[in-house]
This record gives sequence, C-alpha cells and structure tokens, in this order.
Amino acid sequence: MALLNPDRLFPAEEKTHSVARALYETVRSLPIVSPHGHTDPRWFAENEAFPDPARLFVTPDHYIFRMLVSQGVSLADLGVPSADGTPVETDGRAIWRRFAGHYHLFRGTPTRLWLDHAFETLFDLDIRLSAETADHYYDRIADYLRRKEFRPRALFERFDIEVMATTESALDDLAWHRTIRDSGWTGRVVTTYRPDAVVDPDFNGFADNLVRFGEITRCDTTCFAGYLDAHRVRRAFFREHGATATDHGHPTALTATLSPAEAEALYGRVRGGQASAADRELFRAQMLTEMARLSVEDGMVMQIHAGSWRNHSDQIAARFGRDKGFDIPQPTNYVAALKPLLDAVGLEPGLTIILFTLDETVYSRELAPLAGVYPCLRLGPPWWFHDSPEGMKRFREQATETAGFYNTVGFNDDTRAFCSIPARHDVARRVDCAYLADLVTTGRLAEDEAFEVAYDLAYRLAKEAYRL
Repeated sequence: MALLNPDRLFPAEEKTHSVARALYETVRSLPIVSPHGHTDPRWFAENEAFPDPARLFVTPDHYIFRMLVSQGVSLADLGVPSADGTPVETDGRAIWRRFAGHYHLFRGTPTRLWLDHAFETLFDLDIRLSAETADHYYDRIADYLRRKEFRPRALFERFDIEVMATTESALDDLAWHRTIRDSGWTGRVVTTYRPDAVVDPDFNGFADNLVRFGEITRCDTTCFAGYLDAHRVRRAFFREHGATATDHGHPTALTATLSPAEAEALYGRVRGGQASAADRELFRAQMLTEMARLSVEDGMVMQIHAGSWRNHSDQIAARFGRDKGFDIPQPTNYVAALKPLLDAVGLEPGLTIILFTLDETVYSRELAPLAGVYPCLRLGPPWWFHDSPEGMKRFREQATETAGFYNTVGFNDDTRAFCSIPARHDVARRVDCAYLADLVTTGRLAEDEAFEVAYDLAYRLAKEAYRL
C-alpha cells in the first residue's frame, strides 16, 4: 500500500486535472534551488551519519514537536535539548515511539505530506506509521541511515539540490562553511547573513553581543558609525563564504529614517541598556532601513520575515531556549511601516527586498499592491504556518491579480528538517501547477504560457531573485 497518492493536490475535475498533470511532469524533476533555510552546515562539513531516526525527524523539527506539545507531550520527552541543563529523554527509540503513537495528530496537515513523502521515497516504507508499526519504522530507517548513500552529502546529491542557503548569526565564525569549501566536495552550500543578535535589543545577551561584534570586526561599536562599519565588515565576510542574501526576523515591519544625530542618540540608549520599549522598536525600525542602504552598497538581497511573536511562552523559553515552536503570528502593517524605507531607497536600481508575512489578510490589500509598483520589492512564498497546499493556493489567488507572477520569487523551503526539502518543493510544484491549470481551463492563460510560468515558479525565479 503506497503512502502517497500520485495525483495528490491536483484538481478533481478531469480537464483541469489533465492540464495540471501535464504541467507537473515538466517541472517535477527540475533541480532544487533552496535559497533560504535553516539546515545545519555541520552536516555537510563532517558528512557523518545521522545518529538515529528520532534525531533526524523529531528532535530538530518544530512543526512536529509543537503539535505533540499541544496534545500534552513534553519537549523533554521528545529529546529536545534544554537550555537550563535539566535532563531530557536521550533514548531515540523511546522518542520515536512517542512520536509514532501520536502520528494521527498530523492528519490533514502539510507535515503529514512531507513525512509520508520522506518515508516512502527515501526509506521504502509502504505501511502507515502508528504505535504498532513504530519499531518497524525505526529499525528500517536506522538501518538505512548507516549506509553511505544516506550520509548528508549523498542525500544532498540524491535530492538534486543545485544550491542550498543556510542561515547564520552575524557572530558566527562560519567554520563549517569553510570546511565545506575546502573539502573538495562539489555541493554548493552558502550562508545567509542574519544580524538579529546584534540588531534586536530584546535578543538574549544583546549588550555582550555588541562587544563581541566590535571585537571580531575590529570596529568601534561604541558609536553608531562604527557599528554600521562592523556590519559592512561582517557582510563582506559572509559574501566571501557564498552569501548573496541577508535575513531579518523582526516582530513588525516598521522602518524609520532618523537623522544621524537622532540615530546616534538612540544607539547610545540601546547600547547602554536605557532604552524603553518604544526605543527598542524604533532601533529595529532604523536598522531595517540601514540594512537596505547597505544592500544598495553591496548588492545583497534583503529578506524581511516580519510578524511573529517569537518565544511566546516565557516558561518554555527559559527552559529550552529560542525557536521551540512557541512562535505565534500577529497582525502586521506594511504600507505605513515600510514607507520610510521605501522613501529612502525604494527606487534604487538593483535593490531587491523580499517580503514575507504571517498575516494573510495583507496579501491583496498591502503586499501585492506594494510589490506591484515598487521595483525593489518582491513577495516571498507562503511562510511557516502558511507553507501548506491551501496557504499556497490562497497566496496565488490573492496576490497574482495585482503583483503577477514575476514580482514573486518562486519557492523556498525555509526548513531545519533536511529530509522534508524535496517533499516541500514537490508540494509547491503541484499546487502551482494546479493553479496554472485552472487559469488555462477557464481561459485566463494560454497553455504554452502556463508551461513557461511553471518552469519559472519551480526554478528560475528563485535562482534569479537570490542571485544564485
């Protein structure tokens, strides 16, 4: 019994289904361009076997453990490392059995699609995961993981990944990327500049991070001009390691254009720990504009991932640290928030800013109209909670009429879960082909044009938007 329906996500109506299938057959085997994600470069630097099924699928994937937590399973019982040193489960089989016993919770979710895709296509599993089949799954996957063709580099090549971008902090030494570069392996893994640790005053250890930022760049980060120079130095360092893009995870999309004197005074309050909540938000706003100006200077593509209330549970953050599934979408304004930045650099030639949102209400009202006129703006694909078949469909329906296809950037998987990458790209290709097929059969797009657009969405747009 196959886990996957070969016609999944295609329209039920026969004529539209036929067109979608034909479109999909032309893009299903295209190489994967993965321009933004959070896989660990250490995997590809050391190329060691993944330790066990639980640590491959469960422990690193917040899509999985947040669902289990919602039904009363603790992060500790899933082996998620604690930040405070309290003990957690270390038995991979025990973790896997807990996961398998709750697999029914993922019915109807994109996570189920991604997992079943990996189970069937990578590990030749054709029975459903459950408490009864947990050990069968564990033994099969563990056996495969011991084989050399399941090492990280071999899987990278098997997935036909043309290029993959990871995401590192501005303070990262990029040692794993140097190891990859110097190893002689031909797989292309590049980094992305993520400066949140030295841009967000609410980031843990912010004051110490600024000191370290000055030390590693040899810039005077006690003044605002020296602080901006430190960003220039680090951005250049990241470009030496393949980076073509920056990434900014802010709670809002607010931007600002303070005078040099105002910016210096604000930086002094922030650096000295005297900043109010309003000051801290204003500093983040000013730094989005400064990052855009730096992108005008050095040509790096800028990504803004706005609108998440991160680490919503103080208790979980204290025990397990950041990024443990307790990040919640909130309403986000883009029209007024981005105006200062767009007034400053919005018409600069060569600048690319890719906008992401967790607030779907702004697709047609704000984001599509903005990207439909400002030459620097592009719309990123549905992100995080909306990285799903229905989320992708809603995005196309609400954004295309105003922004078109060519003010979007194709697809990126934005994942920590390595084995889900081909599944996520497959879902996006199927959904886009289904959407295009509907345009064809309702007379809104010529069939020959649909084939061109399908190729662009699956491959070309991401490669060109991210300058890869």
